[in-house]
Amino acid sequence: MSNYFAIALGCGTKNRNDNWLEVYYPDPAINPDDKLVEVIREELGYEGGNAAIELTHRQVQHIAREWREAGFEHEASYAVAFQESGSPVVLTVLETDAEPASTPEAYLKLHLISHRLVKPHGVNLSGIFPLLPNVAWTNEGAVDLEELQERQLMARLSGKVLSVNSVDKFPKMTDYVVPAGVRIADTSRVRLGAYVGEGTTIMHEGFINFNAGTEGPGMIEGRISAGVFVGKGSDIGGGASTMGTLSGGGNMVISLGEGCLLGANAGTGIPLGDRCTIEAGLYITAGSKVQLMDDKGEIVETVKARDLAGQSDLLFRRNTTNGAVQCLTNKSAIALNEELHKHN
Repeated sequence: MSNYFAIALGCGTKNRNDNWLEVYYPDPAINPDDKLVEVIREELGYEGGNAAIELTHRQVQHIAREWREAGFEHEASYAVAFQESGSPVVLTVLETDAEPASTPEAYLKLHLISHRLVKPHGVNLSGIFPLLPNVAWTNEGAVDLEELQERQLMARLSGKVLSVNSVDKFPKMTDYVVPAGVRIADTSRVRLGAYVGEGTTIMHEGFINFNAGTEGPGMIEGRISAGVFVGKGSDIGGGASTMGTLSGGGNMVISLGEGCLLGANAGTGIPLGDRCTIEAGLYITAGSKVQLMDDKGEIVETVKARDLAGQSDLLFRRNTTNGAVQCLTNKSAIALNEELHKHN
């Protein structure tokens, strides 16, 4: 059992004040071999704890040699690649999964999720927002907002255009990680820190926030908000959405189990168990009044939707005559398109 939570070697971007804007880790490791860290102790004077250590080219060279001599050829190969980096190089060690204390630590934790090394809610992201500077994401990488105007001017004077793709704390995931076995129609709609399971297809209007994602396979045509995890074989229809903890969901963690379907323009503010369906256009919130129906179509009881949280085999629909929200046992749960998922 490793005594360390995670380790990664990366390079990134700093502003003129020597503050980190972002960090790219091509091969982060979870529960690394203790011997990897021992090299860092000897070469860099690392004394334990969580730390982000900026390295000189000489230090990177020494670490590459020591890792190779210790038998860590894979890790050494990345260190060799970083020897000639024109960008600042950082070695981040997380002895524990404590609240991140620096921008490199925050970026490492987002990488761990997008590399599928941990699932959403599997890593401590408390206090992450102040550590992620709001920057301009351009065709030349991250640019400090206070330096943007000058950079744009210099580009124009050189006959070029500095294109600003977004202004945000989070970059798009695919500039850092492209997980195997996925399809993403519009990469700008998946943030770094998203977990995209194998077999997942994200269509043009699909969106996955950080610390959220899909087990896969699944078809995502709607919104997966922060903190929401969607189980195997579940689909989110066009315009459908899930209520995240950052957008009014409170302390209730929203999730979808396996084999669920959110119809077009539907949504949920409660966690669903397996094989649940919410019909198109129906948004269920925790306080929604729901009529429970028996197999004869008779009302058995009226409850709040939160009382049904996490239960399986439920079909939510709206009565077209009186508008009441009703819930039936989903005996004929919609079978998702196996042929489609097969080719995801």
